[in-house]
Amino acid sequence: MLCDDSATVRSAFARLLGHDPGIEIIGRVGDGQQALDAIAALPPADRPNVLLLDLEMPVMDGMTALPLLLKLQPSLAVIVASALTQRGAEVTMAAMRSGAADYVPKPSASAGGMSDPAFGAELLAKVRGWARVRSALRPSSQAALPMPRFVPARRPAPAAAPAPVVLPATAVPRRPAAPSLAAVPRGRPRLLAIGSSTGGPQALASFVRRLTSPLPVPGVIVQHMPAGFTAMLADHLSRLGGPGVAEAQDGEALRPGRLYVAPGDRHLLVEAASGGLVGRLTSDPAENFCRPAVDPMLRSAVKACDGKVLAVILTGMGQDGMLGCKAVAAAGGTVMAQDEASSVVWGMPGAVAKAGLAEVLLPPEQLAERVVAQLGTALAAAGGMA
Repeated sequence: MLCDDSATVRSAFARLLGHDPGIEIIGRVGDGQQALDAIAALPPADRPNVLLLDLEMPVMDGMTALPLLLKLQPSLAVIVASALTQRGAEVTMAAMRSGAADYVPKPSASAGGMSDPAFGAELLAKVRGWARVRSALRPSSQAALPMPRFVPARRPAPAAAPAPVVLPATAVPRRPAAPSLAAVPRGRPRLLAIGSSTGGPQALASFVRRLTSPLPVPGVIVQHMPAGFTAMLADHLSRLGGPGVAEAQDGEALRPGRLYVAPGDRHLLVEAASGGLVGRLTSDPAENFCRPAVDPMLRSAVKACDGKVLAVILTGMGQDGMLGCKAVAAAGGTVMAQDEASSVVWGMPGAVAKAGLAEVLLPPEQLAERVVAQLGTALAAAGGMA
């Protein structure tokens, strides 16, 4: 279902999604109240799997409608459509804290608008992926839920996000390594390096929330996101009760126990310094059509940490991070990746798994538990924090 007050935007989304024969658009509405009415009128089995939701609309805006929609249909994957502005980034992250599954940035006319092939690919991937992931929440038959009551004079309190999908973990041993790699000694990790893309914000939230023990090393995150959104992502992650998270600054010392998010449109590199590790931001050319990209971050981390890197690759399109993980594994580091069942798009983690680089394939929550256990074990073996 499409919910946007602009008929032009609704038509553009419909054209893009219409290219996929596996996607059926069952409704186009102009505000949140119309979306609630339309979904409530449908038999439960015919309700949408995914709703594309504009946030700024008359009558009932997206932020007001969001908790009511999730109360009406808890399995609904709401993807918010956001403007590429600071205000757009702020309300997008607020929507995700209120239960939205993901977001798509509305492209500007100067960037080719909605005719941009990259935007179309991202939109299709997110709609298909979230429909698949959330289908596990949706029973084959259920009684119709009552229509939530909307009181215009009072904004409803944001509802808690839907319960996460509980998926079985699939531990996969690393494929036999080449003899030259098998002889590389392991060392205590000096850095946690995380890469993600499509579906990444929710995967990162699930991962960071489970980092319940103080990290003895710093962590860096590369999430494919536009400039302006990464600062809001860092703020969003920092509110989850895990380690402190901030957008990385050029030349900043990377401190143990903290996570640093690569800014949009800048590569984040890691360099060795006399006191430890520092982050460097560059405007070098995009890699894998991305800036920031995971591969340059991992290459720099291997060099700065003498290979003592713990790399985690989460959901995302493409294969950014695969070559960097090869470098990590070749230098004796550790690679983990998200499993296919919990990934919105099993491109990046799938490329790592198919290359035989991932020691385990797990949902984000269990990856975090493995990271905490491995870092704690390595720290104990080393006799405490260096």
